[in-house]
Amino acid sequence: MKSLRHPAAQIGLAAIGGIVFGLLVGEWAANLKFIGDLFIRLIQMSIVPLVMASVIVATGSMSGTGTGKIAFRTFKWMIGFSFVAAVLAWVLSSLVRPGSGMVFTQELDPSLEESAGEALGWQDTLLNFVSTNVFDAMSTATMVPIIVFALLFGIALRIHVNKTGDTGVLRLFDQIQQIVLTMIRLVMVIAPIGVFCLLAALAGDVGFSVVSTALKYLGTTLIGVIVLFALFVAVVAARTRLSPWKLPNKLTEQTIVAVTTTSSAVTFPTVLKNTVEKVGVSQKVANFTLSIGLTMGSYGAVLNYMIVMMFLAQAGNIDLSIGQIALGMGLAILLNMGTITVPGGFPVVAMFLATSLGLPFEAVGLLIAVDWFAGIFRTFLNVNGDTFVAMLVANADDEIDRDVYNGTKTVTAEEIDLDDYQGVMARADQAD
Repeated sequence: MKSLRHPAAQIGLAAIGGIVFGLLVGEWAANLKFIGDLFIRLIQMSIVPLVMASVIVATGSMSGTGTGKIAFRTFKWMIGFSFVAAVLAWVLSSLVRPGSGMVFTQELDPSLEESAGEALGWQDTLLNFVSTNVFDAMSTATMVPIIVFALLFGIALRIHVNKTGDTGVLRLFDQIQQIVLTMIRLVMVIAPIGVFCLLAALAGDVGFSVVSTALKYLGTTLIGVIVLFALFVAVVAARTRLSPWKLPNKLTEQTIVAVTTTSSAVTFPTVLKNTVEKVGVSQKVANFTLSIGLTMGSYGAVLNYMIVMMFLAQAGNIDLSIGQIALGMGLAILLNMGTITVPGGFPVVAMFLATSLGLPFEAVGLLIAVDWFAGIFRTFLNVNGDTFVAMLVANADDEIDRDVYNGTKTVTAEEIDLDDYQGVMARADQAD
């Protein structure tokens, strides 16, 4: 019974109950939709302040820690694999079309269809990244100009802190971020009710396809994780010339922790220990690369968020332009970089993507309902991907002890002061 107290278990049971109820009562379940819409709106209203505060805090907190070569190689591999993850998600989503069975009988908001159907030139698209009035962008939840403003504000704040040593403004935005996160946690208390009502209305409208689309969504994510993991292993084996057949034994412990906790932050100490003691990466490279990877190395999240974007577009029968797809890829990658970490959990990310690209919100409840399973896939790839990137970075400077990797030598990892990484770990935990 204790397991029923876990929010994921409650949401899962509510999802099953909502689907069954909707299938049984049919169209009458639409009367419950307003409750689900209220839940979605409670999440939506937190997006703008949360994203703005998160970007400002993350950018303003950057202190340039780390040596140049290691930092360059770390960022190169992380951004490169994140881009591959986004492209792979787009290809898989286009082939499998996980949201295509979710056909709504009700009409979509005309403004959403108009927004999705607009085809701007690249000059206008870039120009619209900057708003003449950030408060106007905030009032309409136009996310990209908000992010651009917050990035510039955070950079200017970092310069101000370096010059004056005054961190008062940075602390203020950090407190705003934490307060908004607390708001979201309060909203998530009623998540089981909101998800029940959303899925009851959805199942009553579209019927049994609500189940098949959820399975297709999870299946697409799982296929992407497997393909990307195999690519990681192939690249690491080719670059390091180390036997890939020894990797499973070295990754087992951290994989078990990752999939049972669905938290990169909780798994971090285990990853650090294994990467040094079992894989043979030097302590210097492991400390820097894995710490950065805690928030920036979320390859599974990039993959999943891109699939979410395509799912919502397909569910609403919206054809995204190449420009919108490219923007979606950029947002999926930026959401997982240290400068644009958006904490608050999956519902906020899903709503952020829908708001940014003008996509329908009706199917978000279904995604929230099955997110615990998607979270397992994301965290598995996030955690092991960080170890692979550390191997690639270390290999360039001959910082891998091959005797340790081959099991003929033992070393002991130094413990990182986890207090120094408390903020980063908190953001990484939310990003999973």
